[in-house]
Amino acid sequence: MVMNVRTLCLGILSLREATGYEIKKMVEKGVFSHFIDASFGSIYPALAQMLKEGLVRVRVEDDDSGRPPRKVYQITEQGRRALREALNTDPAPDKFKSEFLFQMLFMERIDPAHLAVIYDAYLEEQEAELRTLEEEAREMPAHPGARFVQDYGRAMLGTAISFLKEKRAEMMRAFAEVGGSGQRPDEEAPCCGEERKHPEEEERA
Repeated sequence: MVMNVRTLCLGILSLREATGYEIKKMVEKGVFSHFIDASFGSIYPALAQMLKEGLVRVRVEDDDSGRPPRKVYQITEQGRRALREALNTDPAPDKFKSEFLFQMLFMERIDPAHLAVIYDAYLEEQEAELRTLEEEAREMPAHPGARFVQDYGRAMLGTAISFLKEKRAEMMRAFAEVGGSGQRPDEEAPCCGEERKHPEEEERA
């Protein structure tokens, strides 16, 4: 499946009509923040293009407060067909990236006073994400697919939190051992299964 801003907007509008600003808020902090990133700079051009193609229509609402009129977008039947077509394709593989895991990979190079701060902050972040997920439950559609997505997120975050708590003491001990092993932060470690050469072997090489 080609998961892009266009498909994301169609999915949101299939559930409810919304302004571009409301779509951005749902993508930024709401239920739809778990799929792809989308900025105002990508949402509004996507809406404008879909309006030309007849996938959405717009209703302009005047604001008595003196603010500019609101443009409320609605999906059309043609837009629903386009969404259905996009959904009925194979999904691309998930991509997971984590700066925290990169730091753990090179933990012996982290300042001793900072490792626990990094670790605990990441744990708190995961716990906060789980709380947010629970709060978003009332915004989710009432059907089995939505419950599956929420349960999946709860399982993933819950497992990560349990793992982080379980491994914390072990990681702090391992860090202390690495820090006391005499290895300098700038000393190159063997990579990708390579064995470190003895100094005499390095001289002969």
